[in-house]
Amino acid sequence: MKKQGIINSQLAGCLASLGHKDMFMVCDASMTIPAGIEVVDLAVCKGVPTFEQVLDAILVENEVEYAFLAEEMEEENPVQYKYIQKALPQIPRDVMPHFELKLMVSKMKFVVRTGEYTPYSNVVLKAGYVTE
Repeated sequence: MKKQGIINSQLAGCLASLGHKDMFMVCDASMTIPAGIEVVDLAVCKGVPTFEQVLDAILVENEVEYAFLAEEMEEENPVQYKYIQKALPQIPRDVMPHFELKLMVSKMKFVVRTGEYTPYSNVVLKAGYVTE
């Protein structure tokens, strides 16, 4: 049995399959995900697991070189916006209208759905590469 890290087999496999520049999304429970995109559905009930719990676990195990988030997050969900700033301090990011972020979903390698109910708790991440 795995001693630490992500133990959800589907999520662990999806993360291990990422190549440099592949994009994936960590999203709230209400994000619309088009047919054909693999969904790692971790949502159990409202708030379980949280967006932050899932993103923290992913960032421990995977290198990220770029992030995309909705501009509405800063005003509509300042707690989550501050969390993103702290969780991805050195990662360049683009901020765009939420409707544009939703259009990006069709280009994702996979989407990780959380139990988060707070608005605009969505981030697109671009996989980086590890040099060490």
